[in-house]
Amino acid sequence: MTTTVPRILIVGGGYAGFYTAWKLEKLLGRNEADVTLVDPLPYMTYQPFLPEVAAGEIEPRHVVVGLRRHLKRTTVIAGKVTGISHATKTATITPIAGDETFEQSYDHIVVTAGAVSRTFPIPGIADNAIGLKTIEEAVAIRDRLTSNFDKASVLPAGPERDRLLTVVVVGGGFAGIEVFAELRAYASSLLKQYPTLSFDDTHFHLIEAMGRIMPEVSQKTSEWVLADLAKKGAFVHLDTQVKGAIDGIVELSTGENLPTDLIIWTAGVMANPTVVRGSDLPVEERGRIRTRPDLRVGTDDEIVEGAWAAGDVSAVPDLSGGGVGGFCVPNAQHAVRQGKLMAKNLVAVLRGEEPKEYNHKNLGAVAGLGLYNGAFQSGNIALTGLIAWFAHRGYHGLAMPTWERKFRVIGDWMQNFFHGREVVNLEAVQKPRAAFEEFAARPRPAAPAAEAPAPAAAPADKKAEPVAAK
Repeated sequence: MTTTVPRILIVGGGYAGFYTAWKLEKLLGRNEADVTLVDPLPYMTYQPFLPEVAAGEIEPRHVVVGLRRHLKRTTVIAGKVTGISHATKTATITPIAGDETFEQSYDHIVVTAGAVSRTFPIPGIADNAIGLKTIEEAVAIRDRLTSNFDKASVLPAGPERDRLLTVVVVGGGFAGIEVFAELRAYASSLLKQYPTLSFDDTHFHLIEAMGRIMPEVSQKTSEWVLADLAKKGAFVHLDTQVKGAIDGIVELSTGENLPTDLIIWTAGVMANPTVVRGSDLPVEERGRIRTRPDLRVGTDDEIVEGAWAAGDVSAVPDLSGGGVGGFCVPNAQHAVRQGKLMAKNLVAVLRGEEPKEYNHKNLGAVAGLGLYNGAFQSGNIALTGLIAWFAHRGYHGLAMPTWERKFRVIGDWMQNFFHGREVVNLEAVQKPRAAFEEFAARPRPAAPAAEAPAPAAAPADKKAEPVAAK
């Protein structure tokens, strides 16, 4: 008699999805379950390092974790889950190659599809702004700013040069403040290599709709960050909204217009709409999958058997009492810990045991504000400056998954200490065929004019006649 091996389908390879699969490989027996992970990207991105990637402090490939390299016993499918029918326990998968979808059956589904940047119907934002959720966006930001320095360095002082050297960041949460401060420091370091440009030529503006920044920290710490940014020549616009971003001009609710070539959007996230809207799993009012404290989908009164969720796509009750609206906030700290517990709970259910509830009190918040500067808040304890910067790098250096990745990131930090930031602009890599196409389009030079033909040689079969002597 053959025994059917339970099939576990993980939707999304971000924090929660990767850690669930990684932990399952350590806990499951060789033939105890069959695990499949679906994600269009072949890697997990450690997002807290994206501001440092944008500022040239870390090599981009070092902050991503290859799924196939570190998940040896998990089947990885490169594609998107565009539909979930839990009633029939099947998922519709659209592979990244081709348009042909296929159905994948499962016994347990783990929805960890994460979140995407939340944009509003503001004219021009979708066409001109760059988010900060992916490694590609961080690299594009760094290359755009560096390229703009190259362009501005050969222009006379005036509106066009000012536009190229103006950076606008929308959103005053941790992601926005970190990338804002890191880019301000990066721009200052670039000036050493551009003698035609000065500090006063660079303009940095952060737009925040609320009356304060960084709601995760105390008011006192928030004010310290504002004062520190002001000392570095950065402008923070509180109680201000973006009304438009057309033709390179950011229009503010105050009536001010900011001409710029680089708009970075960090004004919040929302649960992955493709997965949520394409499933028959219960959803709460904010568009997240309704999840119990033990990470099973459902409510206290009803469990959706075989369905699990974690991370930014889920509404997990915060039993510690510190969550917004009673739910865990969407951050890496929760997603990583939920992923680890998810694996333990799945194994427990497969073995006929009861799952445990997720209860984790936020350890605090830490932000990097450029080299040798940071802010840290844990309860009533607040640190700023150099010691907070060490706390930031210490925490995230340890939190980076796998020792192989930790060593690469720490190696980058050591290289920067001795040799400085990496400031090479590789914006052309986004259009790798440009040089080839330019050369191929050039008209070919005309062939050289034909020379007069040489006298024809005598036929080989005709004897030469003697020349008479004079």
